[in-house]
Amino acid sequence: MADAVVHRTIDPIALRRAFGTFVTGVTVITTRDCDGNPRGMTANSFTSVSLDPPLLLVCVAKAAASFPAFNETRSFAVNFLHEGQVDVSSVFASKAADKFQSVNYDRAHTGAPILTDSLTWFDCTVHNRIEAGDHIILIGQVQAFGTSPSAPLGFCRGRYASVKDPLPAGWLASQDMIIGYLVEAGDRILLRTDGKGSWVLPTARRRKADSQLVLDGGEALTLVPENTFLYSVFDVADSDPGYLIYRAELSRESAEAALPDGHAFFSVDALPYERVATHELRAMLRRYARERQDKRFGIYIDTGDGGRVAMIDGQSQSWTQAASE
Repeated sequence: MADAVVHRTIDPIALRRAFGTFVTGVTVITTRDCDGNPRGMTANSFTSVSLDPPLLLVCVAKAAASFPAFNETRSFAVNFLHEGQVDVSSVFASKAADKFQSVNYDRAHTGAPILTDSLTWFDCTVHNRIEAGDHIILIGQVQAFGTSPSAPLGFCRGRYASVKDPLPAGWLASQDMIIGYLVEAGDRILLRTDGKGSWVLPTARRRKADSQLVLDGGEALTLVPENTFLYSVFDVADSDPGYLIYRAELSRESAEAALPDGHAFFSVDALPYERVATHELRAMLRRYARERQDKRFGIYIDTGDGGRVAMIDGQSQSWTQAASE
């Protein structure tokens, strides 16, 4: 039996140490403040709450610098860290002025920052906010999520802990997102063979790439980082993974280099629609070709009534430039 510690007045330091013997994962919780700036902090007080509706909770200390943002937000994200992200945990546990400079992040549903290299992420709207002593409890309703086969980062007794994590066979089969890329090189689009006589988009292991796109086969393509955008999010069937499609521009060096095996360029005006693997991919490529001709692109999000397209007019520009206009 563990040694008992009994006090009429609870010693907060001893209590903290006792709480710390519970092995947890490490999360970075993120949101945006009232000015749209990304805010985030490290937390290990995460709990799954319900599957129907899909609910989770995190606790935010009222003394935290990011507390005002979390106390007022309508949405937030929970990002589980993997074993290679001790440095990310340390940055988000610090009082650094711009914690997001050291990580890549994106948005999925609510606009809360999603760390693109995390173990697992949950994008949530606020279901409830509960006062709890020197913390608030944020109960979030999950709107989107994604996961990866990496090993988790553990934490126990104030230290990071290694977690042996044999991944069960088929664990990600119904949950993972297929990350596809519409890779442009001038007036050409890069496609790859699926080995069955059809063409599909190149796929990658990670979400939004910056200057390097590492394909599933391990080959790397160099991109123009400022020209990579989310283009389409959709499902093919309930039993299949969803698709997350980005537009990207190939650098001149990669465009002139030899292509990886099984990949080929096709002119936008001569895409092999009849040999594209699925109806959904064909429809997306036809929309892309049409929008490219009109020089007016949209972001497609799949919904039960046929989907939504948000159109983008004009050339892309930096957030700083747009905010100053």
